Amino acid sequence: QVQLVQSGGGLVQAGGSLRLSCAASGRTFAFSSYAMGWFRQAPGKEREFVAGISSSGGNTYYADSVKGRFTIARDNTNNTVYLQMNDLKPEDTALYYCAAASRLGLSRYAYNYWGQGTQVTVSQ
Repeated sequence: QVQLVQSGGGLVQAGGSLRLSCAASGRTFAFSSYAMGWFRQAPGKEREFVAGISSSGGNTYYADSVKGRFTIARDNTNNTVYLQMNDLKPEDTALYYCAAASRLGLSRYAYNYWGQGTQVTVSQ
């Protein structure tokens, strides 16, 4: 059984920073073989891609809306992926999810395993 357990998030003022973490576990889950992604879903909207990182960490992709402000990183020794979010804006308010996929992709349908979600709220 694969578990992705998220931490971080919370309430921050516009211009502030937050870091999300996602720790993976599972007896047969080879974290270093999976691409990881972060998605977000605001109320009444579709779940959207935010950032993704290849299994080795050598390739990263970002949504245009967060490029230059968010950074995705992974630690394959500790089976953890991070999302550093800087210069947060009210429009970044959403429920954020980490996810694992056998290949890096931008579509949520490419991802097999999901974290529980963590709320990020950015106030004016």
